[in-house]
Amino acid sequence: MTIVALSLGMALSACQAPTTHSEHNPTVTANQTSLAQVIAKKYIITDGHIDVPYRLENEFENVAEHTAHGDFDFPRALSGGLDAPFMSIYIPASLEQTGGSKALADKLITMVEDIVNDSPDKFALAYSTTDVEENFAKGIISLPMGMENGSPIEGDLANLKHFYDRGIRYITLTHSKANHISDSSYDEARPAGGLTDFGKTLVTEMNNIGVMVDVSHISDDAFYDVMALSKTPVIASHSSARHFTPGFERNMSDDMIKALAKNGGVIQINFGSSFINQEAIDYGKTRKAAIEEFIEQNNVEQNSEAVAAFKAEYKIKHPYPFASLSDVLDHYDHVVKLVGIDYVGIGSDYDGVGDSLPHNLKDVASYPNLIAGLLKRGYSEQDIAKILSGNVMRVWQAVENYAAKH
Repeated sequence: MTIVALSLGMALSACQAPTTHSEHNPTVTANQTSLAQVIAKKYIITDGHIDVPYRLENEFENVAEHTAHGDFDFPRALSGGLDAPFMSIYIPASLEQTGGSKALADKLITMVEDIVNDSPDKFALAYSTTDVEENFAKGIISLPMGMENGSPIEGDLANLKHFYDRGIRYITLTHSKANHISDSSYDEARPAGGLTDFGKTLVTEMNNIGVMVDVSHISDDAFYDVMALSKTPVIASHSSARHFTPGFERNMSDDMIKALAKNGGVIQINFGSSFINQEAIDYGKTRKAAIEEFIEQNNVEQNSEAVAAFKAEYKIKHPYPFASLSDVLDHYDHVVKLVGIDYVGIGSDYDGVGDSLPHNLKDVASYPNLIAGLLKRGYSEQDIAKILSGNVMRVWQAVENYAAKH
């Protein structure tokens, strides 16, 4: 993708600290807020992970209009300048054992197709970088798709071709439990010690057919297996920097981010507070322990009204420590200082992290707030254009180009 940028300052180098001197100047701040709105409309904004389909599977709403629930709908996306949200075809880990993964994936893909068919003036499918660019030129929001959890492949490479033909352009190899492809960062059981033999074959075939490999959710060992195998750049569609959350394997360590950058890939920052700061992680652990203690002491069931009341009271007495926009920006700064501006993007996890989103980043209308924050920290317009879509579009294009030759 060709991006024409008007520079607003020197781009940050890989070792240059961000500047924050403008944050307390009201005039400069007002100008940056206004400029952020312009930038949000001027460039394609991609978001690597939005869980709309599974949200609608649980409770359907017409996202072509304003919805009472959730983080995504057309009016808010239009307001925020969102142009290409990857619709997450999320498959619960439990289906690996019970069956039904492929059927659910097909059902959710059909749901996305129905959204487009019902509102062709607002949404369009996007199977390629060219589709995204052409839809953007028409003023239509693209709905590319990524599969969160490779369980629907069901050990059959023919299913990879099936889902490619249906529009899947990245696959998160696993989710919260180990599957037939990969170990999971959330699962203490590591039966494969990384990728399975089938998983290694699958990565090669994903390269060949033109499906991006998504390393979010997989174990560290599996990540390094992918790095050794993949002939194309890969993405972490919704992960943040482990530097701020030591011990949280779901985020990426500095060494992993460096390896990802060497591969040419992109880490797309997850906005969920528990991905952004340790305080939110600690809160979750403390709350869980308190609930378990209440259940044991009162001999009640997990889904009882008594437990629901306890949770509500706990939340009032102990408010959730939402991350701030500044906390999220710290993750961008960290990645940029570590490896450079070319390897970071947006992977909000909207509709996927519940009521844990940071202040000023509560839904898809909020991207201008992120842009304004980046401007305040000294990022140039060219830098920001890379974060908004340039980096991910580069990876996607590289994957397309490799597949065209194989």
